[in-house]
Amino acid sequence: MTATTIHFVRHGQVENPDHLLYERLPGFHLSSRGLRMAEATGRYIAQSPQMNTVSAVYSSPLERTRETAQAIIQAVNAVREERGQKPLELMTDDRIIEARNEFRGKRIGHGEGALWKNGNWKLVLNLWRPSWGESYRSIATRVANFAHDMVERHAGEQIVVVSHESPIWSYRHLLETGHPEHNMLLRRTALASITSITYDCESGDVLSITYVDPAAKVE
Repeated sequence: MTATTIHFVRHGQVENPDHLLYERLPGFHLSSRGLRMAEATGRYIAQSPQMNTVSAVYSSPLERTRETAQAIIQAVNAVREERGQKPLELMTDDRIIEARNEFRGKRIGHGEGALWKNGNWKLVLNLWRPSWGESYRSIATRVANFAHDMVERHAGEQIVVVSHESPIWSYRHLLETGHPEHNMLLRRTALASITSITYDCESGDVLSITYVDPAAKVE
């Protein structure tokens, strides 16, 4: 049996002193701690015999995911260089981008521009079926389409895919429960964590889902 493993990595912490809901807005980069988180996850992957054979690294096109992916590539390429292998280069794909959110640019908390002003709070009463932007079904479907293509393109290989909390968890929840709807407060996708999904290349069936949090102790 031939299997492909996709290691879905959430990006590291973002520099966001104004506590904005940045969604797909440009200009939001990793904080210094976020970079250390990405580096910690990169080291974890590079030091793992089960992971450091990755053959490709993909990322959403946003700055925070690309910066996280570059830290991982740097660590993995050091191992590839020792093996005499060609270095990996980053590839991006729009299907693994952050969820569309109508609250982008608003600030969490109180005061001018806060999320809770002008009745916006009414849109978040149902955490299972959010009405403030892209549906969980839409998010999970585009990630599923991406994963299907990757299993075919990288048959028998391992790849790293750097994405965002909502796409990773919505897709995982779909695989595990049959539906993508969930309570966002119960997600298990820490910053710079790794959700590894292994697929049977012939049937496309999911063989296993595992989760690790290599950056949990990064300060």
